[in-house]
Amino acid sequence: MIRDDAIARKWLTGVELSNTRAEAIDGETGEPPSQQKLAREMGVTRGLTGHWEQGRYFPQPDQIRQWYNLCNASPEAAERLIEFGRPDQSSTTSWLDRWKDIVPHDHFMRRYVGAEGIATHVFYYAQMFIPALLQEPDYALAVTAPSARVSPDKARKLVEFRMFRQQRVLDGSLGLTVVIEEDALDRPILDRAGMRNAWRRLLELSERDNVDVRILRREVGRHDGLEGRFQFASFCTPDGQVQAGPVAYIEVPNSALYVTTRAGVAQYTDSSTDLAAKALSDDAARKAIEERLAA
Repeated sequence: MIRDDAIARKWLTGVELSNTRAEAIDGETGEPPSQQKLAREMGVTRGLTGHWEQGRYFPQPDQIRQWYNLCNASPEAAERLIEFGRPDQSSTTSWLDRWKDIVPHDHFMRRYVGAEGIATHVFYYAQMFIPALLQEPDYALAVTAPSARVSPDKARKLVEFRMFRQQRVLDGSLGLTVVIEEDALDRPILDRAGMRNAWRRLLELSERDNVDVRILRREVGRHDGLEGRFQFASFCTPDGQVQAGPVAYIEVPNSALYVTTRAGVAQYTDSSTDLAAKALSDDAARKAIEERLAA
C-alpha cells in the first residue's frame, strides 16, 4: 500500500542534508561548513539552504548532488536521497489529507505519521499499553475514548485512523518490531473477554513474517526503556541501503520530541538492541500470549 506524503519526504530530505553537513569538515575551519558557505558555493541564498534543511522545500537533484560533493559525502548516498524525494516532488495530495481533522498540518504527530506511511521499518517500545499498530478496535477505543486529550466526537475517528495505519502491517509492506512490557500486556483496559480479543489480535499479527513481537518480563531488572516509551522509523531501499533517517519519536502529553541527529538516534537504536535482547523472543512471546488465552 503506497502512502506518499510530501511533507514527510521534504522533512526527511532536510534531515539528511542537515546530518550530511554536520558530519562534514571544512578544510579551512576544521568545523562543519555553515549553511552560508554552502549557499555561496552553490550560488543560492542562505535562506534557501535553511529552508531545505528545515524541510520546507525540495532541492533539485543537481543541488543535492552538489551539496553532497561540497560535504565530501558519498555520491551513492546522494542518489538514494534523490530517489527518495522524487516521488512526491509534484504531488499535491497526501494519504493524510482524509484525516486532516485528526492530524492537521500543525499537529505534533503530523510529521511522524506521514513518515510512518513511507517507512520500511518501525521499532516501538511499549510501556503502558499495546501499541497502536497492533491494537484491536475495541481495545483502541477503550484506550482512547476516556482520554482528556481526545474530544468525544473524535474518539471513533481516531480509532479508524489507527486501523488505517495498521493496514501497512497487514499487507506486509512495513516491517515492525515491538517490545511490550508484560504489565502493558496485562493491564485490564477491557473486561476479560475484551482483553482476550486484544491478545488474540496481537497473536495473529505476531505470526506475520514482517512482525516481531517481544515481551519484557516483569522480573527483568534495569533496561534502556525505563525512561519511557519511544519509537523510531527507518527508510531503506529494497536491498537495505539507507535512503533517509532513521528518526526517533517520543510522545508526551500534547506534544512530541523528534530526534533526528545521527548521534541522537543511535542512542535509541542501541536501546532497542538492549530491549530486544532482554525480552522474550518472538516464539516465546507468542507462547506467553497463548498461555493468557488458555487461562
